[in-house]
Amino acid sequence: MEQYEFDQAIALDRVDGGWSAVVPDGWDINGNANGGFVMALGASALRAASGRAHPLTVTAHYLAPVTTGSVLCTAEVVKQGKRFTTMTGSIRRGDRECIRLLGAFGDLDPEAEQTFIDGGPPDLPPIDGCVRRTPEGGTALVGLANRLNMWIHPDDAEALDDRPSGSGLTRGWFEFRDGRPMDTLALLLAADSFPPAVFNIPEVIRGWVPTVEYTVHVRGIPAPGPLRCIFQTRFVSGGVLHEDGEVWDSAGRLVAISRQYGLLAQS
Repeated sequence: MEQYEFDQAIALDRVDGGWSAVVPDGWDINGNANGGFVMALGASALRAASGRAHPLTVTAHYLAPVTTGSVLCTAEVVKQGKRFTTMTGSIRRGDRECIRLLGAFGDLDPEAEQTFIDGGPPDLPPIDGCVRRTPEGGTALVGLANRLNMWIHPDDAEALDDRPSGSGLTRGWFEFRDGRPMDTLALLLAADSFPPAVFNIPEVIRGWVPTVEYTVHVRGIPAPGPLRCIFQTRFVSGGVLHEDGEVWDSAGRLVAISRQYGLLAQS
């Protein structure tokens, strides 16, 4: 059975006190592991401990950057319910806690109808009409772009060359470069892989945008094929931004909603 890069990267080994993992090269931005990747790694331990199939809602607080090397993932059951199992856990390096997570895990019906959706997938050109995010694009070295295909709407991509559109939007297609199928753990990564939407606001500095808190609500199991994503920042004040995201699958179904609380880049 083929093992894809993402599955290798979030592989866990059971040890006393939790699960050991090794954060590999290539899932980072400027040497720090991507926040969505780190959430997926921690959520994989919470999911294993919960005995449930899918993350339904996961929140992560980022206490310290995670870099390449060994980490310990912990997981604890908060409440075992009929529909959900609520979990908490962390990612630690030595005595230092880097990430604290809280999440609910349960089952999703792949055939469930979405009874009311006020909106639809973002209007995107075909993939070959979009701009691929490259490892050297923009203000950072994006190792993540060697593992993923992130095809950005051409109206939003010029922010990477310091030409913001003024919209506060980032839209694009998402897929794994090695063809890994989409699943609910992949949604945690997808919702934090694109350039920050705040880069398209002319008044802000483009640079490292540290995430303080990141939440993903999983709404469905993705159909095969690339994801369509849209992220928007409407509120920036006091050096803080909020970014709201939607992730839609190839069948046009809403499969994840995200929100991030982050810090603006400093001059």
